[in-house]
Amino acid sequence: MIIRPRPHWLAILFARRGSVLPSILPQLGLVTALATIITTSHGTVLGWKTPLTPMPFTLVGIALAIFLGFRNSASYDRYWEARKFWGQGLNECRTLTRQALSLLDKQVDVRPFVYGQIAFIHALRGYLRRVPVERELAALLPAELLARMREAHYPPTLIVVWLGQWLHEQRRAGHLQPVLAAKMEDALSGLNQVQGGCERIVSSPIPFAYTVILYRTVGVYCLLLPFGLVDTLGWMTPLVTAFVSYTFFAQETLLSEIEEPFGNAENDLPLDALSITIERTLREMLGEATLPDMPAAKDFVLT
Repeated sequence: MIIRPRPHWLAILFARRGSVLPSILPQLGLVTALATIITTSHGTVLGWKTPLTPMPFTLVGIALAIFLGFRNSASYDRYWEARKFWGQGLNECRTLTRQALSLLDKQVDVRPFVYGQIAFIHALRGYLRRVPVERELAALLPAELLARMREAHYPPTLIVVWLGQWLHEQRRAGHLQPVLAAKMEDALSGLNQVQGGCERIVSSPIPFAYTVILYRTVGVYCLLLPFGLVDTLGWMTPLVTAFVSYTFFAQETLLSEIEEPFGNAENDLPLDALSITIERTLREMLGEATLPDMPAAKDFVLT
């Protein structure tokens, strides 16, 4: 995620980081080169003058804008829903930690329970991104649970089960009243909802047919556009074609990025930073003075 302060408008105009321009340069170069050839030949191909005017491109452009608007809404809804789930995860962990500190008997060491929530967050990040997080979990969970997680298909679920068992042991030992244990179970169930919601986003992408239709329509539109503009704009045709193509290609590429919000693209959610933020919050609630550092931003990009 791009985190730098909003720069001057001139700097935004020439910004490359986060602009998806590097990703679309091949398509943009191809369309611009074709537009230059068409302009040079005055729209003539193999001795045949292409009888195209700007009118059909205006009509198709309106339909294409509507379709891109739908894709924009669908992709951003997935991105924002994913962010809300991680915000819910922070709230549920804060609630559980506060309840553990205030509702359990004072002689109970609640650190294993709180560390288990931190481990859940890191495990969820690793599960969604398909990256190893055992190094982060080694200092947070019992060895037997770590061994089980190495073979598990859904590691975060095992941690939630272990947290529920920890609560059951405290209730059975008389350190937690049954009615209060039920309240904490409600917050613990919220972690299951966070995991389930994130899994739903990962496993239910926007239907591939939408992507195919959009790519084909944008590609054909941009390739034929110079034929409709050359008689009106002359040598300005390549420039206008490049600008219009940039608008369509860039928007489609950006929407493809945020459609999968748990990835490592520059415009995806910064799961590393969100995980560390939750860990810092819970450790601070425990009264710990030494907190983990936030991940350093690389060229204003937070992972």
